[in-house]
Amino acid sequence: MNTAESLSSLPPTPDYDAWPVTVAPERVNHDPHLVELHWRDGRVSRYHGVWLRENAGDASTVNPDTRERILDLSRLAAWPTISAARLDDQGALCVTFAPEDRTLRFHPGWLRANDYSNTAQPDAPLVPVTTWTGETLPEPTSLDAGAWMRQAEDDPAVEALLERALEAVLGHGLVRLRNLPTEPGTLARIAERIGPLRATNFGTLFDVKAKPNPDSNAYTSIALPPHVDLPTREYQPGLQLLHCLENSVEGGQAVMMDGFAIAETLRERHPDAFATLTRVKWCYANTARTTDYVWFDPMIKLDDQGRLLEVRVADFLRGPLMAPFDDIEPAYAALMQLQRLLREPQFAMRFTYRPGDLVIFDNRRLLHARDAFEGNSGHRWLQGCYLERDEIRSRLRMLWRAARQRRVDAAERAPTSG
Repeated sequence: MNTAESLSSLPPTPDYDAWPVTVAPERVNHDPHLVELHWRDGRVSRYHGVWLRENAGDASTVNPDTRERILDLSRLAAWPTISAARLDDQGALCVTFAPEDRTLRFHPGWLRANDYSNTAQPDAPLVPVTTWTGETLPEPTSLDAGAWMRQAEDDPAVEALLERALEAVLGHGLVRLRNLPTEPGTLARIAERIGPLRATNFGTLFDVKAKPNPDSNAYTSIALPPHVDLPTREYQPGLQLLHCLENSVEGGQAVMMDGFAIAETLRERHPDAFATLTRVKWCYANTARTTDYVWFDPMIKLDDQGRLLEVRVADFLRGPLMAPFDDIEPAYAALMQLQRLLREPQFAMRFTYRPGDLVIFDNRRLLHARDAFEGNSGHRWLQGCYLERDEIRSRLRMLWRAARQRRVDAAERAPTSG
């Protein structure tokens, strides 16, 4: 059988992705509860029978139109066990399950990609997180996006640019796109190429410029201290995008800091203070004229493996600390240790927005600030919006999926073998 016939004959997977067969399986062993798959490169993968039964791609397990699971394991007559397992001529794993007496086929590329028996950290970040200071990363990763808006969304050059941009955001927490149009509303069209925008009380798009009767310090010409936006929300926005339309003022330099690098430094230098800030819940409040947002959360949040998940730093958006009585002084002592770190100059990346620049950054990781500017010296106008971290991860997975599909398509077009 030729390569194209072999690939086209492989079974469906329980998702919409494409899974190139980079290494083929060569033999299989099994017992009633386990399948042991041996690959040609020497890897041995082990899969539980119950896991295989739930993750089959056939119509008894998933809806073929939506790829959503329809199987309810508890409705099977008994625990699914394995009565037979073999490799067919196309390289698919064929497993016969008892008591159903049902034989199901599994795509080898999908099995290899989902080999949990050889995955030490199944929830690892899509892109490795690299912490930085202003000394190790003096300016954002910068990409020329001048032609982006004139090209179709599925243009390979656009996809390559977007992939590099999203990987930079996930890895370093930010990216800068340059040479974009400066018309108002351009930001929305760019952001929508990543995912849906998140509306807040400041609007879907908001204008960052000095204005009368401001409802945020951002809408003045005063300096802004290092902060994240909207820590007053149960789920603070994951991404912020700022697009420079005008900037002719004196001053107003942008400052970015890696909150994860600062938190790790605090953990190293002052472990008690770090522990306190991961435990004590602070009050974050935005009690404006027309809204009243309040949320309580630690200033530093970790996941269940102790990895940094988010920081909530915004001194001007903290309400009265309402912690247990004995935590008050330790909490303030820890806060002041953190505040001292924020003033250490090596953490700061400093740059000036020029018209056409768009910076995308992780609002739950990076702290941003701004120098004061002279309001009468010119005009400074940024447009901003928010997205969620979920959108950037989804979009990057889709870009990778498209790349995998191209590899599968190329393999199917390859000359016959045998």
